[in-house]
Amino acid sequence: MDGKRVARSAVVCLWALAAGGAWAWSDRPIRMIVPAPPGGTMDVVARALADQLAADSGTTAVVDNRPGAGGGIGMQAMLAAPADGLTVMVTASTVLTEIPHVLKGGFDPLKDVRPVTAAVRGLLVMVAHPGVPATGVREFVTYARANPGKLSIASYSTGTASHYAAMMLNQKAGLDLVHVPFAGSPPALTQVIGGQIPVMFDGMATSLPQIKAGKLKAFAVAGRTRTDLLPGVPSFAELDLPDVDFSNWVGVVASAALPAETVERINAAVQKAAAAPRVRERLTGAGFELTPGGTPTQLAQAVRAEHERNAGIVRAFNIRLNQ
Repeated sequence: MDGKRVARSAVVCLWALAAGGAWAWSDRPIRMIVPAPPGGTMDVVARALADQLAADSGTTAVVDNRPGAGGGIGMQAMLAAPADGLTVMVTASTVLTEIPHVLKGGFDPLKDVRPVTAAVRGLLVMVAHPGVPATGVREFVTYARANPGKLSIASYSTGTASHYAAMMLNQKAGLDLVHVPFAGSPPALTQVIGGQIPVMFDGMATSLPQIKAGKLKAFAVAGRTRTDLLPGVPSFAELDLPDVDFSNWVGVVASAALPAETVERINAAVQKAAAAPRVRERLTGAGFELTPGGTPTQLAQAVRAEHERNAGIVRAFNIRLNQ
């Protein structure tokens, strides 16, 4: 393992069966690849899960951060490892269902990867600079229509839910907001907070602190229901825009070559860890919604459906990298 690229904070974890007490998965280190830098959304979830798994038993695990190529570098590292369950990935679903449509990472997300379980869901929220003369989506639509061709909308990258939601809003509300992509959420949010760009769709985990601080205002949640994280903010479905429905889960995936029995055991262990009160508190405090992990089969079906939906959006709007 390349020491320069690995986050060396070793943790202790156990892939245990959901029932029947502790089960020693292995006396060898378990490698948890995260296709993003330390401190990011995926890394936060990985370390929260690992800490709880550490409390359950005693098998050492190392969080291995492998950012780059839209998750492709981390995915290649996982797929190159032996399919023995000792190397898994903690990732956001965007690496499987969104980015591959605009950036080829050298893997097939539907054939090479086996979804194991989801731990949390990251909602998208439409946020605006406080100076934008609107208090919600309907007022903003009126404002945008009165200023055709003059307003832009940021995203945290081309070919992500942040981009797709912007295009869907344009289509369904009859707007012509100009898409401005960035390399990640922080630089995009900086532009919105600074007033250079009026609005964007961003993940709840990164926008919520800015909303609470009064640096952004929240227009609507990109989903069918409200969230307890922002109970006073409507969903787009409430505003008669149900197609503006985008979110991502963060969880565990593995190589498709991994035996089904091994996948089920990892699924059970991660779900157990995610249900622990201190993990729930840690992740909801970070702006995530907890989600029932479901079975690997159910998650694989959800991945395929989301992948196909996003493929249709890419075709409909002729989306290209850095567009």
